[in-house]
Amino acid sequence: MKRITNNETDGLMNTIIGKDTVITGTLDIKGALRVDGTVIGKVICSDCVTIGAGGTVEAEIESNTAVIAGKLSGNVHATEKIELQAKCEMSGDLKTKSLVIEQGAIFCGACNMNEGQSGFEFAPPKMATEPKEEANLIED
Repeated sequence: MKRITNNETDGLMNTIIGKDTVITGTLDIKGALRVDGTVIGKVICSDCVTIGAGGTVEAEIESNTAVIAGKLSGNVHATEKIELQAKCEMSGDLKTKSLVIEQGAIFCGACNMNEGQSGFEFAPPKMATEPKEEANLIED
């Protein structure tokens, strides 16, 4: 195991997928995951998923946080934060509480950040008072 220290995580890097490794299927990781190789399928992670600059992922990702510097094709649901770094290429939808997109990142998809919140819909403006009808008086 390798100890990592950065702004996102101060803990153990439990699983590292090396640059020449290809994994197909569902990964269920307890702890943090770093991908420098290729993953195809689904990733479920209890901590942080990091896709390195040389990493390629074609998968749905469910995690606490996600840091993407490589290529990702798939949807990401991170309960806390997603960070798209400057050289990432991402195609898919995001669902998270907090999102950081660095200048230079390529993102093609939709983002939903109002999980568990309500009241963000636009309502038509209310009229202050009803317009009064004026009576037309005709004198003979």
